[in-house]
Amino acid sequence: MNENIRIADDEHDAEAERQIVWRAESAGLAALDIDDAELMHGWRSDPVAAHQIGIWPRSLTAVRERIERDIEDDDRDDFLILSPDSTPVGYVALTGQNIVNGTAQVELLLAARHRGQGHGTAALDAVVDLAFGELPMYRLTAETHTDNTPALAVLAKSGFTQEGISRAACLHRGRRHDLAVFSLLRPEWEELARPRAWDA
Repeated sequence: MNENIRIADDEHDAEAERQIVWRAESAGLAALDIDDAELMHGWRSDPVAAHQIGIWPRSLTAVRERIERDIEDDDRDDFLILSPDSTPVGYVALTGQNIVNGTAQVELLLAARHRGQGHGTAALDAVVDLAFGELPMYRLTAETHTDNTPALAVLAKSGFTQEGISRAACLHRGRRHDLAVFSLLRPEWEELARPRAWDA
């Protein structure tokens, strides 16, 4: 079966029964489920994403097992990103949640054919609003390769500030990459002049 057709069918199946649990102005978030493993496997196998994020393809079984473990982890929330027409376009997560310190990390991955359409910013804004509007977070962080221009732009647009560089912190494709370290604090989020998720 043609891989593109298979992924398209997966997206159609995934959107059929999705319940949006959180939303922003132009994106809905649905809780990631084990049935989303094929979508995640396809997205993670994209060579551009693998390079920009510093990941490597895993087997479908491994992705499914990872999702199953993550669902049981109370310190993270993983979401499928849905476009306004309910098409799955990517993944966003709030991980490493420390309620005592009020800290967490954000992760974002978009499907190749849905990049550059504003979905990343919308999803990041939504999960940031969840962290500060519903959870007692005070500081969010994110990391990406210093040459991952699209991710750097999305983080900046969502109000994150680059606070430093972790030099040679990631080994990928036989060479070391620097990681840009970003953060967003609750007072900075409060000053952002944009609609909140609950106003969408």
